[in-house]
Amino acid sequence: MDEIAELTQMRHSAAHVLAAAVLELFPGTKIDIGPATETGFYYDFDGVRPLTLKDLPDIEKKMARIIAENIPIERKEVSREEAREIFERQGQGYKLERLADIPTGETISIYTMGNFVDLCRGPHVASTGQIGAFKLLNIAGAYYRGSEANQQLQRVYGTAFRTQEELDNYLKSLEEAKRRDHRKLGKELKLFTIDEDVGSGLILWLPRGTTIRMELQRFITEELVKQGYELVMTPHIARLGLFRTSGHFPYYKESQFEPMLDRENLPLDMTIGEVRNALERGEVDGFLLKPMSCPAHICIYKNSPKSYRDLPCRLAEFASVYRWEQSGELNGMTRVRGFTQDDAHIFCTEDQLEAEILGCISLVEKIFGTLGMDDYRVRIGLHDPASDKYIGSPEGWEKSENALRLAVKKLGVPYREEVGEAAFYGPKIDFVVRDVIGRDWQLGTVQVDYNLPERFDLTYIGRDNLPHRPVMIHRAPFGSMERFTGILIEHFAGDFPLWLAPEQVRVLPVSDPLNPYAEEVRHALQEKKIRVTVDGRSDKLGAKIRRAETEKVPYVLIIGENEAENRTVSIRSRLCTPEQEIMTVAECVQVLANEIFRRTLRMTKTITE
Repeated sequence: MDEIAELTQMRHSAAHVLAAAVLELFPGTKIDIGPATETGFYYDFDGVRPLTLKDLPDIEKKMARIIAENIPIERKEVSREEAREIFERQGQGYKLERLADIPTGETISIYTMGNFVDLCRGPHVASTGQIGAFKLLNIAGAYYRGSEANQQLQRVYGTAFRTQEELDNYLKSLEEAKRRDHRKLGKELKLFTIDEDVGSGLILWLPRGTTIRMELQRFITEELVKQGYELVMTPHIARLGLFRTSGHFPYYKESQFEPMLDRENLPLDMTIGEVRNALERGEVDGFLLKPMSCPAHICIYKNSPKSYRDLPCRLAEFASVYRWEQSGELNGMTRVRGFTQDDAHIFCTEDQLEAEILGCISLVEKIFGTLGMDDYRVRIGLHDPASDKYIGSPEGWEKSENALRLAVKKLGVPYREEVGEAAFYGPKIDFVVRDVIGRDWQLGTVQVDYNLPERFDLTYIGRDNLPHRPVMIHRAPFGSMERFTGILIEHFAGDFPLWLAPEQVRVLPVSDPLNPYAEEVRHALQEKKIRVTVDGRSDKLGAKIRRAETEKVPYVLIIGENEAENRTVSIRSRLCTPEQEIMTVAECVQVLANEIFRRTLRMTKTITE
């Protein structure tokens, strides 16, 4: 057994110990499921009273006693009737419903641990004494079976590791994650807000956050122009029929906002409910807040006839799209209902496909390298031939999946293939980035699609003067501006590199009489489009420096009487060195402008290195 499987098995067993402890402390509690997760485990409870964080120490003590007793964890295969009798006797209704989910003919197993019995496939460690260091972390609400229509349960989260040292390191990383939490920093640094009057999951970009977003868009636009993309713009809504043709409706129906009626063609003899049902069946027309922009880009491609000389056709857009996420899944900027994708679609010939995929990959590498995200791996999402959720021919899937494999092999980075993780219309490459505290984020994606060109009857005229079908590539290096920015806030802990920082420089005059010279310095920096402010308040210099530190301004320029007399500034960096360097204003402007132009990460020891 490998280390990951061993750790997963131990965490699964720790979840059983958690359930046993809760049942001992709170008799009458109903239990549902308790799986291991990538970072720990959880168990869902329907208690006689709500659990609180104050209960966790008592639960941990009970778990520690169960572990210390080294109780055997034993598997037993039982008949459906035996299992039903056990859980009926215990009054565990959720277990009875889970039992009913097990298909006829499939083996039913239970695990016993002293008096505790659970319906479970396993596997588990042999006894509770084999469970290492553990910790309960928090409590959250979780709807039964993930549906808001069902009872809300309480989910107790925990984690377990082989050694106390591993657990302590993990807990330290959690504390670091809290310090970097983009929701906390976003509020402190005035980057974004979410207002319930606007709606949950809808981001309001504040001026400072908007600056970061515009710099990211400017950066990627420069790269797009170099690669020959053409920028387009499409509406926020489109006719529902467009998404029926693409297959996005009803395939993604559960994650879309409700369709809107076409008021000009509203049947007068039907109730609103009847109209909505007819709308979903395609019997009346309507509109949809677009969940993705590929159908609109297809329409732009079809706007004029294409020949092989026009390909590849590369269309790019910062496209706002909308998807319905359950309220319990919303999370600051990283899980939202309205977001902007750095979206692009390439229409090319089969002969051009490999080169275009490599071009998409090089763009992702450029972005990651510039932002210091050098630790990443590649995941190829393939279709599952046994599933009916995929559209298109086996031949098309084989071609597109092989094209991705070849491109990734040329990239020369570690990758793995995952069957069943393709989009419904084509396979994809996902880039999984590990941030500075070891967390994995799925960011850029590249997808190859033979199916939508077929569904929309796309053609180009080949060298033989006959119509041919283009291949379509979907790609989004950032994924979404909201999610990517949220991840960047945490990656940099709010200490953005100079080119991205909302406020790049703050000028700090030591006393009020020096304010006029401070304004001269500000003007010189602004002429070079450097984002600069002056703190001309009558505070002591130490207070001004602390304020700039708290607000994570990359550079401060301190101006005293000597600086004013010599027409210089004393420049101090947050991330390089605490020492100050004296420069002329012209030298300072040049140093900062060069750093911004190069989009450096400011990891040097001194300012002028």
